[in-house]
Amino acid sequence: MITPEYCRTMARYNLWQNNGLRRVVEAMRDADLRADRGAFFGSILDTLNHLLWADRIWMSRFARHAKPPGGIKDSVTLTPTVAVWGAERFRTDGAIRLWADSLKSIDLTGNLSWFSGALGRDVTKPRSLCIAHMFNHQTHHRGQIHAMLTAAGQTPADTDLFLLPESI
Repeated sequence: MITPEYCRTMARYNLWQNNGLRRVVEAMRDADLRADRGAFFGSILDTLNHLLWADRIWMSRFARHAKPPGGIKDSVTLTPTVAVWGAERFRTDGAIRLWADSLKSIDLTGNLSWFSGALGRDVTKPRSLCIAHMFNHQTHHRGQIHAMLTAAGQTPADTDLFLLPESI
């Protein structure tokens, strides 16, 4: 289904996109970041926090990284400010990049089992599907953030994967 090279490319894309978002949101007023914009998680900051939380929960399953506190409903309060979010995003993106860079084909095989708080039960799915889901989830919520930023009068950078710089 996926390859180590796919994972490395998507980890680079994730880093590139989050760096672009960080530049935009760090220049915004706090009230604009916290305003409810009608998205699933409400505000820009809440959606940024949810995405950071989700990346950490998946990395706790894939690579035994520390599990973030709380569940999905708590995910929106993972960090209190955009400055803290930016620092934690930087650390998490680095961890995802190092993990992806170390992957071998065998690491993408087999099943992954965990307790899903969202479903309230144990779940077992193919590891490769779960990894693809993590990268898809990132893109999905960054798209929401991009739309909220645009509606707030900001100009986020391009998101096209084919524009990913080789130097990232």
